[in-house]
Amino acid sequence: MNEVQGPTPAGTSRPYRNLAEALRAHRIDPVNHEFIGQIVDAIGISSFIDRGRYIEAIRRGPGAALHIGRTYTNGFSEDELVVVGSAPQRLQPSEGRPPYFYVVHPSEFVQVAPVKAKRTTTPRTSAPAAPKVPKATPKEDRDYGVCDVCFMVKTPSGGCGCD
Repeated sequence: MNEVQGPTPAGTSRPYRNLAEALRAHRIDPVNHEFIGQIVDAIGISSFIDRGRYIEAIRRGPGAALHIGRTYTNGFSEDELVVVGSAPQRLQPSEGRPPYFYVVHPSEFVQVAPVKAKRTTTPRTSAPAAPKVPKATPKEDRDYGVCDVCFMVKTPSGGCGCD
């Protein structure tokens, strides 16, 4: 959970009008939108600010701002209870932002569909092999003789390099 603190790398921070705009701008997986929305509604957020690698969500009441990343939401205290739907979420200690805790987004738990096995019911058969035709061998090199003057091999027309 190492996260960069402070403004964006360019040194600028821009506010977002609402959570949906912030999530789209940061390309957060749509699977996580409802989950994050429920957390934000339960905590009570007044504004969202672009911080480069994460969205900073400022609380209305006391407490640290939430950092909403692609795979996590960070900034909960140890005694805070985060309930999404009817399930309390498991808080994990933050490595990059102690003494706060974070919760992992659901997209991190989605199982990848298994790859279908290849068909094994009917073996693949090929057509009978065509009879092999022997390769054509190059014609024998003919001897046209050697020139008596330059000792080069003569061409089929009887000439050589010294003509």
